[in-house]
Amino acid sequence: MIGLRSLNLVLTAVCAAGSAVGAQQVTLPEGCEAYVSMQKRSCTVSHIFHCANDPEGYQRRVDFNQEGMTYLGIIDAEAQWIESFSPARGETTRLMAGALDPASLTELLATGGDTFEFFTNGDVNGATQYIGEDQLTGETETIDGVDVLVTSFVVQIERSNGDIETVQGNEYVHPEWRTFLSGVRTFTTASGEKITQDRRPVDFIFPGEGGFLSMTPIYDCGATLSKAVRS
Repeated sequence: MIGLRSLNLVLTAVCAAGSAVGAQQVTLPEGCEAYVSMQKRSCTVSHIFHCANDPEGYQRRVDFNQEGMTYLGIIDAEAQWIESFSPARGETTRLMAGALDPASLTELLATGGDTFEFFTNGDVNGATQYIGEDQLTGETETIDGVDVLVTSFVVQIERSNGDIETVQGNEYVHPEWRTFLSGVRTFTTASGEKITQDRRPVDFIFPGEGGFLSMTPIYDCGATLSKAVRS
């Protein structure tokens, strides 16, 4: 299994090479294959891919803004957050074992709701607790010809320093892809400041289509963007 720090170095190298020759396209490491790229609001482009050496059901995502790579992450078949890496902070964050209430995409799709309670551990910021709930709203939305289920969610985040924050809003679920897709969310800081972020997908691009694996986001770039709080 390729660690996210190692993958970051590989992707940084191939992206830099692509920029140098004007390709502006991600080349994934050997054994990894993307199945969809997404151009999103807030000047973000994302690519979801599988790597052959990962456990069954795992998938990865890499995000870019107009300045470069912003996020690398791994989820499992239940869409649980397994590991993520922030290039800006240089921090790897991992799901801690023994979750009191593991997140379950299967439960959400079967019953319309799923609660969760788990800890992550970051090698810079330490342990963080997440307690929350996802619910299907009963709505289906079609985005660029792709049908996705609409969810609502709320999560309380307790940082290692005792700060308590909340995030709530709407996301999307693609049942066959076994993943959540970003929507509109509002982050409330420990001091009470509210920050809204819109990362809804606009275009879905598949292998063989123009713009697949592009490094260049196209929507809302150059504007004042909301602060990213949960990817």
